[in-house]
Amino acid sequence: MNTSHTRYRIHFLNHGKVYEIYAREVYQDDLYGFVTVEGLLFGERSQVVVDPSEERLRNEFEGVARFHVPMHALIRIDEVAAVGTPRIHDGGGDSGNVHTFPGLPGRGPTRPSGD
Repeated sequence: MNTSHTRYRIHFLNHGKVYEIYAREVYQDDLYGFVTVEGLLFGERSQVVVDPSEERLRNEFEGVARFHVPMHALIRIDEVAAVGTPRIHDGGGDSGNVHTFPGLPGRGPTRPSGD
């Protein structure tokens, strides 16, 4: 099977937001509990209409050759035929199908004080 044209769409949580990015390679890291994402893909810059979330992602990942995502932050990884527009979605609220995984730091219920 020729994997030179394989593309992946990765959804993961980062600071309460859901990041949707596209990459050429995704694989299990040597660092236990992490997945490596390599070869980020973005749309053409020659578009007349600019998506602010895509530009934010471009700026955030500028100069990054590869990065490591903790497995507990991954939502899903899809193998896709075409590259779409990378986005940042709001991770909070009860609308939509994607919800914050219970138990992530800073997301759990607060404990009553006084003990």
